[in-house]
Amino acid sequence: MKYNFDEIVDRQNTNSLNTDGFRGYIFHAGPEKVFPYKDEEFVRMWVADMEFATPQPIIDGIKARLDRRIFGYTMMFKDDYYNSFATWCKTMYDWGFPKEELTFSAGVIPALYQLVELLVAKDEKIIIHTPAYGYFQHTAEYNHVEYVKAPLLKDNNDFRIDFEELEKIAADPKVKLLIWCNPHNPSGRVWSEEELRRVAAIVEKNDLWIISDEIHCDLLRTGLKHIPMGKVMPDYKKLITCMSASKTFNMAGLMFSNIIIRDKKLRKNFNNRDKNIGFLNPLSIAAHQAAYDHCGEWLDQLKTYLDDNFAFVDNFLKEKLPDSVFKIPEATYLAWVDMGKCLPGVENMADFFANKAGVLLEGGDDLFVGNAKGFIRLNLAMPRSVIDTGLNRMYEAIKEYNEL
Repeated sequence: MKYNFDEIVDRQNTNSLNTDGFRGYIFHAGPEKVFPYKDEEFVRMWVADMEFATPQPIIDGIKARLDRRIFGYTMMFKDDYYNSFATWCKTMYDWGFPKEELTFSAGVIPALYQLVELLVAKDEKIIIHTPAYGYFQHTAEYNHVEYVKAPLLKDNNDFRIDFEELEKIAADPKVKLLIWCNPHNPSGRVWSEEELRRVAAIVEKNDLWIISDEIHCDLLRTGLKHIPMGKVMPDYKKLITCMSASKTFNMAGLMFSNIIIRDKKLRKNFNNRDKNIGFLNPLSIAAHQAAYDHCGEWLDQLKTYLDDNFAFVDNFLKEKLPDSVFKIPEATYLAWVDMGKCLPGVENMADFFANKAGVLLEGGDDLFVGNAKGFIRLNLAMPRSVIDTGLNRMYEAIKEYNEL
């Protein structure tokens, strides 16, 4: 089947964060904040969900479950879902795990909140690599624990781990946990096996817990392969792996993630502290199982379309905004672009582009954690025609700013 990624899907009146929640999320404001653009006139290149329709096999899987006509209390009692997910992991990453290690959460973020609560005392610390996804910081703040930044080294938008600095931070006896992100958000780095092994060695040497957020692991550029940290650390008991089909197949609103916990005691405590007391949404189970069973071809076509979107953006920036700094990422559908030289003196990039270009995007140290000044993050999981409109609006706004 040939999928149409150029289709414009109407998301108005669906209670979508993407269309209705941008004021609170990006600008920490309410309806009183007004712009020169109507809400429906914005080009939305911000929150990390897609403008593409969810694959038809997933919709069919949900419909089949709907046809059963009962949605009572639901838990995971049978092996069907595990078998589907385990087959996906074996096919995609040549990696597996025992069924008893699989637990569930309404999302990776809720799992992080709960895991840090269980693993880190109030006077202890966690490590995050920066620039970092904002909710890694919020996880620490929610649990009233200190987070230590381990800044990535940057060379022309090529991000690398500062292993010497990581060694130093990890040696602090108060540091108990590394929140690891592979592929990395927002840079899009896919860490090599050598890099993963060096990080693993530091973690093991200092007896740290490690939570590996791998939610973007299926969204790699064509030809690249994801290496789970669980494959690099096959016997390390203090590893937790977080995965989901939600990001890959555009169904984040179904609130369902796989949390793979090796340590038996932690697994028991995690389940005991589950605010949903083990209950799951039956439609979420059906959707995720359908994704793993039937959506490999859709994903292959998606990756090809995203590859072309990234090439389009790269060519546009090189031609029209040569002062921008951008490198096509190895993963995600998110472009991490340094606009500092294009807009000298602009402190709030998100506010500038919303008001001057009618483009909603995220960026800077306000929405990410550290090492992000002057950067914007562009969501490219949308029809190319929309990206074209957004980029041209941004170009005209930058041109007008620099002509003043």
